[in-house]
Amino acid sequence: MTTTQETSPAMPLRPVVDCVVIGGGPVGLLSALLLGRAGLQVSVMERWPERYPLPRACTIDHEALRILQAAGLMADYAHLFEPSLGERGGYEFRNGEGELLQAIDWNRAAESGWANTNGFYQPDLEAALEDLAVATPGVHVHRGWTFHGLTQDHEGVSVQVAPTESPDETVEVRSRWVIGADGANSAVRSQVGLEVGDSGFEADWLVVDYQPLVEEQWSAFVTQYCDPAQPATAVNSGPGRRRFEFMRPVDMTVEELGQDSTAWRLMAPWGVTSETARLERHAVYTFRGRWAHTWREHNVFLAGDAAHLMPPFLGQGLCSGLRDARALTWRLAMVHRQLASPAVLDTYGPERAGHVREIIDEAVAAGRVICEVDVDRAAARDAALRERSRDPEAATRKPPHPRLGEPSLTLASMGTDGQLAPQGRIEVDGWTGLFDDVLGGTWQLISRAGDPAGLLSEEDAAWFRRMGGVTADVSGRGSVRDLDGAYEQWFTEHGCEALVARPDFYVFAAGAHTDIPSFVAGLRRALEPASAQGRPESERRRVPDGHA
Repeated sequence: MTTTQETSPAMPLRPVVDCVVIGGGPVGLLSALLLGRAGLQVSVMERWPERYPLPRACTIDHEALRILQAAGLMADYAHLFEPSLGERGGYEFRNGEGELLQAIDWNRAAESGWANTNGFYQPDLEAALEDLAVATPGVHVHRGWTFHGLTQDHEGVSVQVAPTESPDETVEVRSRWVIGADGANSAVRSQVGLEVGDSGFEADWLVVDYQPLVEEQWSAFVTQYCDPAQPATAVNSGPGRRRFEFMRPVDMTVEELGQDSTAWRLMAPWGVTSETARLERHAVYTFRGRWAHTWREHNVFLAGDAAHLMPPFLGQGLCSGLRDARALTWRLAMVHRQLASPAVLDTYGPERAGHVREIIDEAVAAGRVICEVDVDRAAARDAALRERSRDPEAATRKPPHPRLGEPSLTLASMGTDGQLAPQGRIEVDGWTGLFDDVLGGTWQLISRAGDPAGLLSEEDAAWFRRMGGVTADVSGRGSVRDLDGAYEQWFTEHGCEALVARPDFYVFAAGAHTDIPSFVAGLRRALEPASAQGRPESERRRVPDGHA
């Protein structure tokens, strides 16, 4: 897969852009792509001249795939993702004897219209994202450029970068905003002085990626072997690939753990040898749980690993970074197009921090179960999990589904606000597909009790359309058919009839069908500058119709 635009240090930098993204990994590329699609001028600065050619993240969930769908990637690249399927939970915890202790239901029907859990090969995803980004008007990806510093004033940010091979040749780029998506050791985070919290969890693990040369049989998509003699993980890492992870024993050095002979020796009990597999990569990582206390410093924002780190035991690291990208870019796009007050940016960090902290806590808790090496404590753990498994409701857990942190850009709705909104298959005038592909909409107003637009004033309806909003009656009496009952099920489970979904697919408000006018009024109050509220539509500043 090759990019369609030159991305070398020789490519001239634009002196002024709307946003500079530091870091050209999946989170940075997705951020640039989404902003470019919204009409912003974006420059991505990536210090490495070429994409990293080996796997890293290997698990992605339904919500992240819906985000990639919104970026235009899933239409041509859905084949990159291999779903976890089957009757079992998909994620198993087994003890040293192989006994099943607990399962997480990764094979459940998911809200977002895609398989709950999927394996993938990160180099292919990055190539697809970069191809889409550089093909988007206004987006330039500059590889081989290193971030050196920044200064801020009331109008924006001056960013200093230099060719990685010529660090003394510093160039300044002026932008309104900067996104630091430059990884766990973020130079942007350090530059602006944002502090990091720590869970106290830390463990060295060997990560081994290989390609099977013979057919393999596994009982689950992911298996955690909670063996105090050697904690290990086996995972499907995308089409034609698998991964093992092994915790470092206390009597083994990091150097010994990182040897390929160690990798082969540790995989041998599962029949993975040099005759049955091709070793693709092996590397030692220190698994940690960390987070930035603050995600924003004026016009500089953090996203991805620059804002949070978590042990990989729930497969949520990259998923969380893609959520960051979507949550931040829709806000920046609306502010840029004067569809929203800059105050909407204030909720980005608190919303995402609260959400990701819950996932970090869950991942750390899973890690403490998996990483137990004391034989007596491991036996007590096994006994407790064995007892829990007697209850069918407790034997298979659901993956974590946090609501947004507070304060959030939502309208209080009996606990439904801030939860993930659904996407189902629909049919409209003979066109069948997922809602976002058929009707789209930056903001979605959906009801199962009638036509939402029929309750809106002409002014509110026009305003909602200007926001990129769409309305849908999924009651079966209108033009939209809820083909699989996904919306009916969601409304029933949450005890409501209507919802407003945000551009990042979280519920702004939900409730009775008759509440729809108050939903839209509340949304206007949340988005509009205070100076515009209460003025007639004709006196407000006009902007072109389109999607934010």
